[in-house]
Amino acid sequence: MPGWSCLVTGAGGFLGQRIIRMLMQEEALQEVRCLFRTFGPKHEEELSKLQTKAKVTILKGDILDVQCLRRACQGISVVIHTAAAVDPIGANSRQTILDVNLKGTQLLLDTCVEASVPVFIYSSSVSVAGPNSYKEIILNAHEEEHHESTWSDPYPYSKRMAEKAVLAANGSILKNGGRLHTCALRLPLIYGEESKLISTTVNAALKNNSTIKEYASFGIANSVYVGNAAWSHILAARGLQDPKKSQSIQGQFYYISDDTPHQSFSDLYYTLVKEWGLRLDSRWILPLPLLYWLAFLLEIVSFLLRAVYNYRPPFGRFLVTVSNSVFTVSYKKAQRDLGYEPLVSWEEAKQKTSEWIGTLVKQHRKTLDKKSQ
Repeated sequence: MPGWSCLVTGAGGFLGQRIIRMLMQEEALQEVRCLFRTFGPKHEEELSKLQTKAKVTILKGDILDVQCLRRACQGISVVIHTAAAVDPIGANSRQTILDVNLKGTQLLLDTCVEASVPVFIYSSSVSVAGPNSYKEIILNAHEEEHHESTWSDPYPYSKRMAEKAVLAANGSILKNGGRLHTCALRLPLIYGEESKLISTTVNAALKNNSTIKEYASFGIANSVYVGNAAWSHILAARGLQDPKKSQSIQGQFYYISDDTPHQSFSDLYYTLVKEWGLRLDSRWILPLPLLYWLAFLLEIVSFLLRAVYNYRPPFGRFLVTVSNSVFTVSYKKAQRDLGYEPLVSWEEAKQKTSEWIGTLVKQHRKTLDKKSQ
């Protein structure tokens, strides 16, 4: 892969930032372009400090801006598309989620064909496969089983349709006469340092007598450390540029996970935060069937009020199902085709994440001490 270049969309996000750091260690990489809607001063400073021979280009722009996409893709070898509206509770409008996740992906694919970009890697989600019911138990699902989500909720629907578009685009004829090679990486819950989901959960707990509201205690699911999730993208980029490996990867999707224990999301959070005195609030947990029907009721209320008031329920049936189902996947196909093995063990991932959570706790306590003076 002599002299290649890479565009990363969603470059300021949790996963995108980690992918960029790993790309900097690729010897043959000449340039990485970092596309994000809004880069904060912290993000720009971190990018400027990266020790690398490769050129780092920061591009501020929207995934729906065709002119921006054309500039970003010009002369690029690989696109890693992580930009997405990650919104399992429907906090944004349905149209916004569909525009970003589905329309944005299609526009980027079209731009790659026009700019003759030969490799496209899509950061997909396990939610495109399910679970569809908390009553169904699926263990170590693999790609050949072809599980598919039936949810019409905007997040799983848009990710599923976007993945289909990416895989269907494999083999498209580029403007220069070459071929577009694509693949999709289906990621479960990603955790690790700088996770917005974890920081939001921890900060809410610190304001609630150090207790985490327990909402996902019935399920068993995969999760993946952010460093391992990023590593899978690097391997996919290498594989699709390698003539010996590319043929088996083109047009394929892969489940990605690591050796993080299969457990409920509540148990994962508790394992990561317990060292700092945080605990689960399990005083009042509704039975799962009742929780599901409460979610259904809230959705009905939202629907009935939509003409006069924009009510967004705190949770819906999709979130209840995803958070409380027994649904695990196997990453053996990624091991076989991509040569994927997790770089970071569960013990190391747990330690790194817990230490970072410790800085959040200490910062909160320091702020309280200043207010009390």
